[in-house]
Amino acid sequence: MNKTLIFGFSLWIVSSAAWSHGPTPQKLDERIEIKAPVDKVWELLRKFEKASEWHGGIKQSLGDGKQGEPRVRTLVLPNDEQLVEEMDFFSDHDHEYGYRLKQENIKALPVSSYSVKFQAIPGASSNSTVVTVKSRFYRGDTGNTPPESLNDAAAVKAMSDFFKTGLDSLRQKLEQ
Repeated sequence: MNKTLIFGFSLWIVSSAAWSHGPTPQKLDERIEIKAPVDKVWELLRKFEKASEWHGGIKQSLGDGKQGEPRVRTLVLPNDEQLVEEMDFFSDHDHEYGYRLKQENIKALPVSSYSVKFQAIPGASSNSTVVTVKSRFYRGDTGNTPPESLNDAAAVKAMSDFFKTGLDSLRQKLEQ
Protein backbone atom coordinates (compact mmCIF):
# COMPACT_ATOMS: atom_id res chain seq x y z
CA MET A 1 0.00 0.00 0.00
CA ASN A 2 2.77 2.46 0.94
CA LYS A 3 4.62 1.72 -2.30
CA THR A 4 1.44 2.39 -4.27
CA LEU A 5 0.91 5.72 -2.50
CA ILE A 6 4.52 6.77 -3.00
CA PHE A 7 4.39 5.77 -6.67
CA GLY A 8 1.09 7.62 -7.19
CA PHE A 9 2.35 10.74 -5.43
CA SER A 10 5.58 10.67 -7.47
CA LEU A 11 3.63 10.30 -10.69
CA TRP A 12 1.40 13.24 -9.73
CA ILE A 13 4.44 15.46 -9.00
CA VAL A 14 6.11 14.58 -12.30
CA SER A 15 2.94 15.12 -14.35
CA SER A 16 2.24 18.45 -12.60
CA ALA A 17 5.70 19.71 -13.50
CA ALA A 18 5.19 18.69 -17.11
CA TRP A 19 2.00 20.75 -17.39
CA SER A 20 3.32 23.91 -15.75
CA HIS A 21 5.28 26.37 -17.85
CA GLY A 22 6.52 29.92 -17.91
CA PRO A 23 5.76 32.67 -20.39
CA THR A 24 6.08 32.19 -24.13
CA PRO A 25 8.73 34.30 -25.83
CA GLN A 26 7.24 37.03 -27.99
CA LYS A 27 8.64 37.98 -31.39
CA LEU A 28 8.54 41.13 -33.49
CA ASP A 29 9.72 41.70 -37.04
CA GLU A 30 9.57 45.31 -38.18
CA ARG A 31 10.85 46.77 -41.43
CA ILE A 32 10.91 50.07 -43.23
CA GLU A 33 12.10 51.22 -46.63
CA ILE A 34 14.23 54.35 -46.68
CA LYS A 35 15.00 56.43 -49.78
CA ALA A 36 18.76 56.51 -49.25
CA PRO A 37 21.66 54.25 -50.26
CA VAL A 38 22.51 51.41 -47.87
CA ASP A 39 25.96 52.87 -47.06
CA LYS A 40 24.41 56.18 -45.98
CA VAL A 41 21.83 54.41 -43.80
CA TRP A 42 24.47 52.13 -42.28
CA GLU A 43 26.77 55.09 -41.54
CA LEU A 44 24.16 56.39 -39.11
CA LEU A 45 22.71 53.09 -37.88
CA ARG A 46 26.09 51.45 -37.13
CA LYS A 47 26.86 53.88 -34.29
CA PHE A 48 25.56 51.61 -31.54
CA GLU A 49 26.36 54.07 -28.76
CA LYS A 50 24.75 57.03 -30.57
CA ALA A 51 21.20 55.80 -31.14
CA SER A 52 19.80 59.11 -29.85
CA GLU A 53 21.11 60.74 -33.05
CA TRP A 54 18.38 59.00 -35.05
CA HIS A 55 15.84 57.38 -32.66
CA GLY A 56 13.09 59.81 -31.67
CA GLY A 57 12.19 57.74 -28.60
CA ILE A 58 15.64 58.09 -27.04
CA LYS A 59 16.57 61.25 -25.17
CA GLN A 60 20.24 60.36 -24.72
CA SER A 61 22.54 57.44 -25.46
CA LEU A 62 25.85 56.79 -23.76
CA GLY A 63 28.47 54.24 -24.77
CA ASP A 64 31.19 52.60 -22.70
CA GLY A 65 33.90 53.75 -25.14
CA LYS A 66 34.83 50.22 -26.23
CA GLN A 67 35.14 49.04 -29.81
CA GLY A 68 34.06 45.57 -30.93
CA GLU A 69 31.94 43.26 -28.84
CA PRO A 70 30.83 43.28 -26.17
CA ARG A 71 29.99 46.96 -26.07
CA VAL A 72 27.55 48.41 -23.57
CA ARG A 73 25.27 51.39 -24.06
CA THR A 74 22.80 53.14 -21.81
CA LEU A 75 19.69 54.62 -23.39
CA VAL A 76 17.86 57.35 -21.52
CA LEU A 77 14.20 57.52 -22.49
CA PRO A 78 11.95 60.62 -22.39
CA ASN A 79 10.63 59.53 -18.95
CA ASP A 80 14.29 59.49 -17.71
CA GLU A 81 14.23 55.71 -17.27
CA GLN A 82 17.27 53.87 -18.59
CA LEU A 83 17.87 50.75 -20.65
CA VAL A 84 21.32 49.15 -20.44
CA GLU A 85 22.09 47.03 -23.50
CA GLU A 86 25.06 44.92 -24.55
CA MET A 87 26.13 44.27 -28.14
CA ASP A 88 26.49 40.60 -29.06
CA PHE A 89 27.71 40.89 -32.65
CA PHE A 90 28.55 43.52 -35.26
CA SER A 91 29.23 43.21 -39.00
CA ASP A 92 30.08 46.15 -41.25
CA HIS A 93 30.12 43.71 -44.18
CA ASP A 94 26.52 42.58 -43.60
CA HIS A 95 25.35 45.95 -42.23
CA GLU A 96 23.99 44.35 -39.08
CA TYR A 97 24.40 44.08 -35.33
CA GLY A 98 22.69 42.35 -32.47
CA TYR A 99 22.29 43.25 -28.83
CA ARG A 100 20.39 42.30 -25.72
CA LEU A 101 19.03 43.88 -22.57
CA LYS A 102 21.67 43.72 -19.87
CA GLN A 103 19.62 45.09 -16.94
CA GLU A 104 15.86 44.73 -16.58
CA ASN A 105 13.92 47.98 -16.07
CA ILE A 106 10.16 47.50 -16.33
CA LYS A 107 9.61 51.24 -15.80
CA ALA A 108 11.39 51.83 -19.11
CA LEU A 109 9.80 48.95 -21.06
CA PRO A 110 7.47 46.27 -19.63
CA VAL A 111 9.80 43.41 -20.57
CA SER A 112 12.10 41.25 -18.49
CA SER A 113 14.59 40.52 -21.26
CA TYR A 114 15.07 40.97 -24.99
CA SER A 115 17.44 40.38 -27.84
CA VAL A 116 17.43 42.44 -31.04
CA LYS A 117 18.99 42.29 -34.49
CA PHE A 118 19.16 45.37 -36.74
CA GLN A 119 20.10 45.01 -40.41
CA ALA A 120 20.24 47.38 -43.39
CA ILE A 121 19.98 45.71 -46.81
CA PRO A 122 19.88 47.25 -50.29
CA GLY A 123 16.37 48.03 -51.49
CA ALA A 124 14.85 47.67 -54.95
CA SER A 125 16.89 50.59 -56.32
CA SER A 126 20.42 51.81 -55.65
CA ASN A 127 18.91 54.72 -53.74
CA SER A 128 16.83 52.68 -51.30
CA THR A 129 17.47 50.59 -48.22
CA VAL A 130 15.32 48.23 -46.21
CA VAL A 131 16.02 48.29 -42.48
CA THR A 132 14.80 45.30 -40.51
CA VAL A 133 14.50 44.86 -36.77
CA LYS A 134 13.95 41.40 -35.34
CA SER A 135 13.38 40.97 -31.64
CA ARG A 136 12.58 38.22 -29.19
CA PHE A 137 11.50 39.15 -25.67
CA TYR A 138 9.64 38.15 -22.53
CA ARG A 139 6.95 40.12 -20.74
CA GLY A 140 7.81 42.15 -17.65
CA ASP A 141 6.26 39.73 -15.17
CA THR A 142 7.20 36.15 -16.00
CA GLY A 143 4.84 34.65 -13.42
CA ASN A 144 1.71 32.75 -14.39
CA THR A 145 -0.72 35.64 -13.73
CA PRO A 146 1.00 38.94 -14.60
CA PRO A 147 -0.76 42.26 -14.08
CA GLU A 148 -2.12 43.87 -17.25
CA SER A 149 0.72 46.40 -17.35
CA LEU A 150 3.35 43.62 -17.48
CA ASN A 151 1.63 40.94 -19.60
CA ASP A 152 2.38 39.76 -23.14
CA ALA A 153 0.10 42.34 -24.79
CA ALA A 154 1.76 45.22 -22.91
CA ALA A 155 5.22 43.94 -23.84
CA VAL A 156 4.35 43.52 -27.53
CA LYS A 157 2.78 47.00 -27.72
CA ALA A 158 5.69 48.71 -25.97
CA MET A 159 8.36 46.98 -28.05
CA SER A 160 6.46 47.55 -31.30
CA ASP A 161 5.92 51.24 -30.51
CA PHE A 162 9.59 51.66 -29.55
CA PHE A 163 10.87 50.07 -32.77
CA LYS A 164 8.35 51.83 -35.02
CA THR A 165 9.27 55.19 -33.49
CA GLY A 166 12.93 54.44 -34.11
CA LEU A 167 12.44 53.31 -37.70
CA ASP A 168 10.18 56.27 -38.54
CA SER A 169 12.70 58.66 -36.99
CA LEU A 170 15.55 57.04 -38.93
CA ARG A 171 13.65 57.46 -42.19
CA GLN A 172 12.78 61.09 -41.45
CA LYS A 173 16.40 61.92 -40.64
CA LEU A 174 17.78 60.26 -43.78
CA GLU A 175 15.12 61.43 -46.24
CA GLN A 176 15.21 65.13 -45.33
